[in-house]
Amino acid sequence: MAHPKHRHSKQRRDKRRTHDFAAVPTLATCPNCGATMIYHRVCPECGFYRGRQIIVKTVAE
Repeated sequence: MAHPKHRHSKQRRDKRRTHDFAAVPTLATCPNCGATMIYHRVCPECGFYRGRQIIVKTVAE
């Protein structure tokens, strides 16, 4: 492994780590059923995306 000759400051360490965390996805409300969903994804509750039904959901009996 590499051995640094000089100690890196906390500021330099933290600047490097700014991109290490996952971003929180933006949530939206489905206009069809009102459920919470992630932007640019099919609604998991009703199967609609941009006003069209993409996934046909059936009721389990």
